[in-house]
Amino acid sequence: MEKATFAGGCFWCMVKPFEEMDGIIEVVSGYTGGHKENPTYEQVKTGTTGHYEAVQITYDPTIFPYEKLLDIYWPQVDPTDNEGQFHDRGPQYRPAVFYHNEKQKELAELSRKEIETSGRFSKPVVTPILPATPFYPAEDYHQKFHKKNPKEYKEDRAKSGRDEFMTKHWG
Repeated sequence: MEKATFAGGCFWCMVKPFEEMDGIIEVVSGYTGGHKENPTYEQVKTGTTGHYEAVQITYDPTIFPYEKLLDIYWPQVDPTDNEGQFHDRGPQYRPAVFYHNEKQKELAELSRKEIETSGRFSKPVVTPILPATPFYPAEDYHQKFHKKNPKEYKEDRAKSGRDEFMTKHWG
């Protein structure tokens, strides 16, 4: 099994696209990239911990290769916005790909380059490819939020503008 870590704004919206696929073992919402050990949601949402809201995916690369994870990741984010994602603003909502080994780094950089040269976006792609740092799982109430709180999840996602962006840029 391997791990993949992606930040794409609110972690609630980043779980569902990856889960329940053959080869995906687990998707955990959490925090990474910052300086505060064992941060809480209340601390991260202030934007002062340096952490990103992120998901960490445990997967079997022989069934679900890393390239397929990247193919799912990029359409979930606005790779041209490094100030947050959609209606979630602040450093904790920035997009990023966190690589766990050199092969992931190489594949992530290649996929970002393909998006940059695709002509899909009129602004530069600014999503960084960063080395993985300690990942801290979020509190239980954030895990599988879309299943535990489907009404709130749907309302938040609808007002975010994420789906309209995805339709406009990815079809």
